[in-house]
Amino acid sequence: MPLHLRYFSTLVSPVFFVLGSGVVETLNQQVNLTLSYGEKSQILVQKNQQVQIEELNRQAITDSQQSQPQAALKKLQQALTISQETGDRFWEAVSWNNIGRVYQSQTEYSLALQSYQQAIIIYRQIGDRVQLGKTYSNIGYLFQIQNKPGLAIFFYKHCLLNREIARLQPSVFSKSQPNAYNLNVAQTYRILGDKLLKQERIAEAQRTIDLLKVEELQEYLQNVPGNQRTAKGIEIIVQEKPVKQKLDQTVDSAVALGKELTILRKIPPQERSLQQTERIKQLVTQQQQLLQAFNQFITSPAVTTQLEQINHTARRQNLNLETINEIRDNLARLPQKSAIIYPLVLKDSLELVIVTPESPPIHHTVSVTQVKLNQTIATFRQALTNPSKDIKTPARQLYDWLIQPIESKLKQAGIQTLLYAPDSQLRYIPLSALYDGKQWLVESFNINHITAASLTNLNTPRNQDLRVLAGAFTQGNYQVTVGNQRLAFSSLPFAALELENLAATIPQTKKLLGSSFSPQVTVPQMDDYTIVHLATHAAFVVGKPQDSFILFGNGDRVNLTDVATWSLPHVDLVVLSACETGLGGKLGDGQEILGFGYQMQRTGAKAAIASLWAVDDGGTQALMSAFYDKLSTGKLTKTTALQQAQIALINDLETKNQKLSVTNTSNFNHPYYWASFILIGNGL
Repeated sequence: MPLHLRYFSTLVSPVFFVLGSGVVETLNQQVNLTLSYGEKSQILVQKNQQVQIEELNRQAITDSQQSQPQAALKKLQQALTISQETGDRFWEAVSWNNIGRVYQSQTEYSLALQSYQQAIIIYRQIGDRVQLGKTYSNIGYLFQIQNKPGLAIFFYKHCLLNREIARLQPSVFSKSQPNAYNLNVAQTYRILGDKLLKQERIAEAQRTIDLLKVEELQEYLQNVPGNQRTAKGIEIIVQEKPVKQKLDQTVDSAVALGKELTILRKIPPQERSLQQTERIKQLVTQQQQLLQAFNQFITSPAVTTQLEQINHTARRQNLNLETINEIRDNLARLPQKSAIIYPLVLKDSLELVIVTPESPPIHHTVSVTQVKLNQTIATFRQALTNPSKDIKTPARQLYDWLIQPIESKLKQAGIQTLLYAPDSQLRYIPLSALYDGKQWLVESFNINHITAASLTNLNTPRNQDLRVLAGAFTQGNYQVTVGNQRLAFSSLPFAALELENLAATIPQTKKLLGSSFSPQVTVPQMDDYTIVHLATHAAFVVGKPQDSFILFGNGDRVNLTDVATWSLPHVDLVVLSACETGLGGKLGDGQEILGFGYQMQRTGAKAAIASLWAVDDGGTQALMSAFYDKLSTGKLTKTTALQQAQIALINDLETKNQKLSVTNTSNFNHPYYWASFILIGNGL
């Protein structure tokens, strides 16, 4: 046995409930009058020991990154010893994770795997699915760097499975998140999706991409609960089930042995009988033998060959996946022939997954690097917001990457509506403004953005009784601080006229103007209406959800986190007609847009319309007037009404009975005026 592995030969120690340091302080304050001096001293000692364990782990990771593995292992041995002596099971598992990372960095793959497995056993015993999932991700990464994609996929799947079950109790994500993992969870999901696509396991990849959206929301909003559909995780297919069964049996047996060890280790070493000491040795040996047998099993030629050959039968197996059938059934019940498009942005490629009602998922790889894609997105966005720039060149390039590879399949399937779940910086541009050389994409398809198909009810028809609560920011000037920026917002000159046109089109419209348009007055009334129209400034800002906001007419702000407290189960549509994204020109990965769509769905509202950049008031007024004119007929879905309004501006058509603030709409055919607005959610 290698010298440093001997440091870690003891496997399982007593279980204690682990409290973070902040909780310990609060607990100490609450029971201060009832705890004895000795009890308070013991709590303080435990707190100091936990701080010491954390610091040793932090220093060890630094040592490892500076190519000092021996120093790192020595510190981790100290952390492991302290955690075992104090019964701090959580940090014992964290230390094992970091031991695995050090061995992995030294290409000691067998020792790394054994260390990760020690952590797996402890996390299973204490029931921590969040950290259990992350450790499975470490094992997946371990096999990935050994060029064993079948095993990498198998263990990455277990990260996803445990993560999605844990999401049913979102409060567990607020616990300590130690530095003991090679990838964050979103990276794990993205890599898993990539590897599944490379094996043409398209349905599993689609499911992974869908759940990636949920994980990105969790990273951004920090309070995203799961549901019974997301908790299903991802299917373990037939070829993986023997490995899954063996893994579960091994871990269950090791946990059972660990429970007996826990009882024995509660006895101080000096008080143990010879029989108890001997039994501890036997239990440790049995656990090691279990893990060795499992490792021999998964690395055997038969299992390795089976896992690496899954792609040969993946298409046939994927036809029966439950989640795909659910999505296809939802698509089939939509009034227009619809398809879902999932782009997955990777470092060296753009992966497209398309789901239609009648056929298996379709996959296409586009050879474009993420750097080049983002550069084109930036160029396109600059042209979108400046009508004097050449827009058709980047619009055509993006069309060639996103639509042209699947164009023939969409036409063959008779697709009329594209349900679009954009990834990364693709969230900052409208699909409607892509250009095929002859016309804009919106002239060929209805386009409906979704945050994730698994979170969206796409089939609930809207209430035909249109009742509108409309607020407008018509007076005043306000200063807003966002991060280190100080931003000035002025009243919108044409917002009042926008509401006049809306009221003329839909008689059941209640208007709130100026200081009457406040959160205190507006929010309590929202659920009495089927449409909430807010003609005011709003901003989706890269960073924290608290930085993104809606500005009300009295100067009050409601941030993206606060929006989740709204209750709008009877609202079909929320419209923000003067909002923008990427405030200050900085683009992130679009989580703020994803977060807005999700938060609106969380209120119970079925859909939202928002803009990706600030359009001048005249263009906004023209588009909104056309949109409500189409919607008020009662014959069109929200998605189709928006499409026809956009086409009306493209073709320089005035909507019947509009009171436009300008006399000539010919300037409005540039995408700057009509493409900014996207519909997110239920498009019916």
